[in-house]
Amino acid sequence: MWQNRDGEPNWRRFEAMARKGLGRLDGMGDNFRIGRMLASGDLRLVALYLIDQQPRHGYDLIKAIEERSHGFYVPSPGVVYPALTFLEEAGYVTSAQDGSRKAYTITEAGRAHLADNGEAIEKTLDFLGKAGDRVAQIRRKMREVDEGFGFGGDRHSRSDRDYPGVLPEVNEARRALKTALSHALRKDEAAQRRAAEILLRAAREIEEIGGRPEADFDI
Repeated sequence: MWQNRDGEPNWRRFEAMARKGLGRLDGMGDNFRIGRMLASGDLRLVALYLIDQQPRHGYDLIKAIEERSHGFYVPSPGVVYPALTFLEEAGYVTSAQDGSRKAYTITEAGRAHLADNGEAIEKTLDFLGKAGDRVAQIRRKMREVDEGFGFGGDRHSRSDRDYPGVLPEVNEARRALKTALSHALRKDEAAQRRAAEILLRAAREIEEIGGRPEADFDI
């Protein structure tokens, strides 16, 4: 689940789960979950806020929101451009052709609308920042776990850590054990306890073959 077929951390799957609501964000209240995307009204306010900073094209807005959320939320053109159309029809922005693109500029009515909705804008921007920080934190933690079990770095370099002078089946079994153990340690206490029992039983059986090692041996 957490690794792809090559054994690498499957960040796309993890982030997809996070966007669907994997856990609440600390300090953000019950109404804010990781998976919450911006409602249309929120997006319009954020777009207007960003246009107030400087005239922008639609693509500029997409990148600006991505930066604000530290990559957590990247709105699609299919939601950004309808929001811009709404703002223009409401008289909050004007547009001018800039080459093949439209540049949007805020109007006095748009600034007044921002002033009337300052608290809502502040909460939405705060959500984007905290959500992005939280996802980045989770990604760092997951990467630390994977690196701790030998999943970090270039997958082509893993053979350097194989035992020399042994059958290929031994190294294949070692890698399979690391993968299985990395999964088990992310489960609940009952699953971890069962994994420990299996490892101890396997260790005793292997000791019957080769005895106890004279020094610690890292798998």
